[in-house]
Amino acid sequence: MMDRLLRRCRIKSRLFRECLAEFFGVYILILFGCGSVAQVTTSQNTKGEYLSINLGFALGTTFGIYVAKGVSGAHLNPAVSLTLCVLGRFSWTCLPFYVCSQLLGAFLAAATVALQYYDTFLLMCLFTDAIMDFTGGHLTVSGATATAGIFSTYPADYLSLWGGVVDQIIGTAALLVCVLALGDPRNTPAPPGLEPVLVGAAVLVIGISMGSNSGYAINPARDFGPRLFSYIAGWGDEVFRAGHGWWWVPVFVTCVGAFLGALLYELLIGVHHPDSEPEEAEDLTAVLQQTVELDGMQPKFDFFKENGKDGIFSITSADTG
Repeated sequence: MMDRLLRRCRIKSRLFRECLAEFFGVYILILFGCGSVAQVTTSQNTKGEYLSINLGFALGTTFGIYVAKGVSGAHLNPAVSLTLCVLGRFSWTCLPFYVCSQLLGAFLAAATVALQYYDTFLLMCLFTDAIMDFTGGHLTVSGATATAGIFSTYPADYLSLWGGVVDQIIGTAALLVCVLALGDPRNTPAPPGLEPVLVGAAVLVIGISMGSNSGYAINPARDFGPRLFSYIAGWGDEVFRAGHGWWWVPVFVTCVGAFLGALLYELLIGVHHPDSEPEEAEDLTAVLQQTVELDGMQPKFDFFKENGKDGIFSITSADTG
């Protein structure tokens, strides 16, 4: 009975299915990531610490990828989707749909994290026992009792705006280098099924090594979706004014960093892989020549003169591309 009901819910549109996967994957990522920040912040580091936050986002990324990978490829990051479009590995037409799905997933995940701590709805503003106890009754963006950082990133007091730009470029570039290396079949790709774990490990090491400056957003959806929620939920427009108008850095600069990381990987690693297809073609031609000579036939290799544009070579090229 349940199977029959679930089959009626099946969506035929491939793009719609992929968008749902992106939505749900990002939802899982932010649920665990921002949830870990909420627990550490409201408990004043008695139920977790900075490493707990790093692990929350790393494992959230891992399980988010497992949720979405088989359907959408699990971009879970508008900067990743945009970079893949620039590299010609993803459709520009699908890009806005993926980005909207990722942002919505992050927004609703932030709302879910708040719901775990909030118990009263009042004109779209949510009030939580834990947060209100921690802040003394005020929802604050900065200061010793700031709680807006549960949902989105803010720069440290010592960090200049342009220092934050550099920080996000380097962090996101590092993420893309690791992601492309793990998915490069001509390098040393991740073992099948372990890709999400290793991408999560990359997020973990970025957080451990680069997280203190501004919280290592490295993902526009991860930052803007929850920031928009915090604006609506009572923290007000200061979430966009804080840090000298910091909000645009994790949204736009991360895209620059992602493209830079992809460019570095392709220029330093990707384009230098030896092209094995001509050698394979020569080996196959030699084998066929020996075979026909043994049969006493005159060899004809017109079929192979197109250098892989016909027959088996076109199939091989498509499969390995």
